[in-house]
Amino acid sequence: MNQSKQSIITSLNPTATIPLYRQIYDRVRDSIASGVLKPGDRIPSARALTKELGLARGTIDTAYSLLAAEGYIQARGQAGTVVTPDLKRLPAARPAPQQDVGLSTSFRPDSILPFQMGLPALDAFPRKIWARIGAQIVRAMQPADMVHPIVNGLPELRSRIAAYLQVSRGINCTASQIFVTSGYRHSIELICHALMKAGDRVWLESPGYPPTRQILEHMHIKPVSVPVDRDGMTVSEGIKLAPRARAAVVTPAHQSPLCLSLPLSRRLELLDWAARNEAWIIEDDYDGEYRYVSRPLPALKSLDRDGRVLYAGTFSKVLLPSLRLAYLVVPEAQVERFSAISETFTGGSPELTQAIVTAFMAEGHFARHIQRMRKLYGERREATAAGLEAILGKFMRIDSQPGGMHLILRLEGKQSDRDLVARMRNAGLYAEALSDWSMAQDPSSALLLNFTNIDSQRTAEALGKRILKVL
Repeated sequence: MNQSKQSIITSLNPTATIPLYRQIYDRVRDSIASGVLKPGDRIPSARALTKELGLARGTIDTAYSLLAAEGYIQARGQAGTVVTPDLKRLPAARPAPQQDVGLSTSFRPDSILPFQMGLPALDAFPRKIWARIGAQIVRAMQPADMVHPIVNGLPELRSRIAAYLQVSRGINCTASQIFVTSGYRHSIELICHALMKAGDRVWLESPGYPPTRQILEHMHIKPVSVPVDRDGMTVSEGIKLAPRARAAVVTPAHQSPLCLSLPLSRRLELLDWAARNEAWIIEDDYDGEYRYVSRPLPALKSLDRDGRVLYAGTFSKVLLPSLRLAYLVVPEAQVERFSAISETFTGGSPELTQAIVTAFMAEGHFARHIQRMRKLYGERREATAAGLEAILGKFMRIDSQPGGMHLILRLEGKQSDRDLVARMRNAGLYAEALSDWSMAQDPSSALLLNFTNIDSQRTAEALGKRILKVL
């Protein structure tokens, strides 16, 4: 294939809001429509394109699968992938819309960039096992599986989650206390509808996960910024700022984003405040499974004797964000209330996805996957930190953390983390600014970098050199 045809899909924009797989799809389709690619022409194989563009194989496969499903290309085995030979001429392609080269307006864009936050190790996911289970469930589908989903979640999945939480997180709960949701945001919305009203005040960690504040403000609930110290949320400061707050949102396993663990004394202090004031504690346990200095800590919910803690878990970090599957454990006394709210505000999560996750857990793959990822992430965390320190040690230092899925790079001098994040994104690298997570007037400056998809110290060093160029 000549050079002009070979380069049709190399001009991708990693900082655009359009997903990379869609950019690849658009470029191939537009090349066919404009006549650059003709029926029967070969296009780069998925393997070759993965190597050439430095993208995940799944990104290329997704684009090619979409093109094949729509009849634009055909796989010919050893003969390669070609434009469908008898394809009729397409209408002339319309000019591509102007792409946004700045930061995405989404808190978590649907792209795959080096250091991208919120992503597990995509290369280590057991796709063959997942595909086999999915195929079995689809083949076994009956008419009863095609109706509207149960709003609270499949009973089998809720039972599996309850059993998992009892063993791994020390939470004694029943399946009826578990509500399957479409993600953390859905879980928070469900809690707000069930237990809060406009004008209520809620403690939030500062720094803390930005979407939580956005959701509360949208529902006319007032966030109260409570500072975080070396032991996590300072409960005494929360009491000073808003002693009669309706709830507190905390990340006790790994404070988000500082990865600090809330010690027992603070946990008991928080539980005591909630019990005395009939307030609620919302425990966001987004990645509590991934602790590297010791065994994972029991959940705060495991200490709850007064029924004041709501536990929010997710499959996004331990499996895949694209599942849009999470769960909420509510106190037994609140089950009826949450069931009524779910009937009103929830349409239910896709039962096909829930069935696959259920089988994945039932066959033991879920527990084994977490064990493998805990070991892998410990290795990748060490390799990434060593690689970045070798290149960037004079310009920033890396915090020591007991667990989590990202590193915190503290900047030397008075450099703006927001400015550096913007330059990195323009260079095809992902980062988040710690100052964007803080509600303080003079926030600390640091970079948040995910290490789960960095496969070696050598890769980390190469990426560190790219960061060095934009400093």
